Amino acid sequence: MPLGIRIFLAYFLFVGLAGYFVLSTVMDEIRPGVRQSTEETLVDTANLLAELLRDEVREGSLAQSRLPEVLRAYGQREPQARIWGVEKTEVNHRIYVTDANGIVLLDSSGEALGQDYSRWNDVHLTLQGKYGARSTREDPEDEDSSVMYVAAPIKADGKIIGVVSVAKPNRSLMPYIQRSQRRLGWLGAGLIGLGLLVGGLLSWWLSGSLRQLTRYAQAVSAGERAAVPRLRGGELAQLAEAVERMRVELEGKAYVERYVHTLTHELKSPLAAIRGAAELLQEDMPAAQRERFVGNIGNESARMQQLIERLLNLAVVEQRQGLEERVEVGLLELVEELVEAQRPRIQSAALRLEVDLQPGMRVSGERFLLRQALANLLDNALDFTPAGGRIRFDACRQGGFWLVRLFNQGDAIPDFALPRLCERFYSLPRPTSGRKSTGLGLNFVQEVATLHGGSLELHNIDEGVQVLLRLPAA
Repeated sequence: MPLGIRIFLAYFLFVGLAGYFVLSTVMDEIRPGVRQSTEETLVDTANLLAELLRDEVREGSLAQSRLPEVLRAYGQREPQARIWGVEKTEVNHRIYVTDANGIVLLDSSGEALGQDYSRWNDVHLTLQGKYGARSTREDPEDEDSSVMYVAAPIKADGKIIGVVSVAKPNRSLMPYIQRSQRRLGWLGAGLIGLGLLVGGLLSWWLSGSLRQLTRYAQAVSAGERAAVPRLRGGELAQLAEAVERMRVELEGKAYVERYVHTLTHELKSPLAAIRGAAELLQEDMPAAQRERFVGNIGNESARMQQLIERLLNLAVVEQRQGLEERVEVGLLELVEELVEAQRPRIQSAALRLEVDLQPGMRVSGERFLLRQALANLLDNALDFTPAGGRIRFDACRQGGFWLVRLFNQGDAIPDFALPRLCERFYSLPRPTSGRKSTGLGLNFVQEVATLHGGSLELHNIDEGVQVLLRLPAA
């Protein structure tokens, strides 16, 4: 399938889905929008009636006034109005008045005269000095049978002596809602059609530009001299320049240099463990201890071989959409394995290492990546902890995640460096040697955390630094 057609189909799918989503969302908002406008009108009406009825309610002459007759006549009126193409042939308001105890004094429908309405929210809240409103279904099974009630207080001498409520059935609003939805549907369909036409023209232009870039890239890969295509449009011109820069960097072996830096950084930890074990093996020690260090060397050698193989795939970690495997990994077992590998270094610096983890603390993810992430964090902690200092591993549960906490005693991270520590190639000098690392460790840990759906944070706390690694619980 030609690229232009694929671009157009993708655009068609995007515009169609986006248009449908926006259109359906707007249509769903029409109904509450109309009801909100109606409620605002009912508020004004209720407050107007409250002022008109104040004297009759205060004097107790409401039933003897002309208002009951007026309301009956009002209910029989036929407006014969045409509102935005909709015929209105009857009035729909219901009006009732209660005293200060919620007893109905007047009802335009004649249904509730003398009844206690103090339990209904419109009356109950208004008598408390609050905004009183409610929506009640006449038929509990029919959503469209709901009626909106809005009340206003009748006041005399600063006291509430009664409540007037104005009601309007939501069914009377449906013709206006349906008309608006129909008009919006036609307008939306027209806009989507116009958008697709523009998309077709755009895909035709874009595919032509991409064909020029493709021919240029093919010529470069074949070792031919080719001029950078002159393209209109800022992004496409930038893309052409980026391809040219990439060709220059590849020819200058920039990629190989970065890969070597990464490989060197990742091999540092196992090499240090092997070197430490080898130095200790030169001394006299019990056979069991010697066997343990020999086993460490074998394990770290196997780890290095696996690491080299996996590093070939690390270049695409940031592009991954998911993990290659997802298994249960015990935090305690993983940390103990890392600590044991670093035992010679820990002993030589007389560090106090505490592991407060339980066997039931298990995370879900790719074991190799999790091990490398924790190994990088431990390696950093060892680098920045002074001789005789303290390092502590623990974890706590946060919903569906384990928050792994690694504390190391030492100097606080400078404020200017704290937000940059996870940047690639950014590093601080080690306290003992003054040398910087390649600055890839924390960046790698952050990418692993993101790939697992977690996060990485670093904070200065009392007496040192704490790293928070959030990983999904198994």
